Amino acid sequence: MKTILLKGEKRAEVGTRSSKEIRKKGQVPCVMYSEGKEGTHFAIYQADFKKLVYTQNAYKVKLDIEGEMFDAILQDIQFHPVSEMIIHADFLAVSDDKPVVVEVPIKVVGNSPGIRAGGKLVKKINRLKLKGLLKDMPDYVDVEIGKLQIGQSAKVKDISIENIEILDAAANAIVSVKTTRALMQASADESKDSTQETPEETPEETTE
Repeated sequence: MKTILLKGEKRAEVGTRSSKEIRKKGQVPCVMYSEGKEGTHFAIYQADFKKLVYTQNAYKVKLDIEGEMFDAILQDIQFHPVSEMIIHADFLAVSDDKPVVVEVPIKVVGNSPGIRAGGKLVKKINRLKLKGLLKDMPDYVDVEIGKLQIGQSAKVKDISIENIEILDAAANAIVSVKTTRALMQASADESKDSTQETPEETPEETTE
């Protein structure tokens, strides 16, 4: 898993009033949790989150909090319901020898015969929840669609990652190849044409 560096400033105060002041300065109130310790409160500039949040990749975070360095992962993030600005973020301190749970994006690979026949690829899941050591955690999960026909799906049970446990339900579909309205109409028209009766021939009149 790739690493991204974020710099934070320690918070002298916590609480609603302090958080509002931090946001006015263009920063995001943050907390880092670690096993057996109280949360560490700090702030990161809003713009610095762009490299971490608005991406298809999963990253480990190297937190530099006024010179103190920590390895962490982004555990939770909250957005303003109207402006969609980040208003709070939670980090979890991690170590190389303890398993962590990370949501990793999927990457669709292959050329589906169902899509070539006119079907449409539908993503059911954008990220998979994985558990394992960070050194074994992939940047993304390949989902192979090379054999999918129309009406078929690639499911969680089809994915295998060495030394990693997938926490999503095995029966969940990740991507599916669905039929389209145009294909359904074409099939209906073809069926209608094939069932139409041909008019009976009128027998020729004979004279005696």
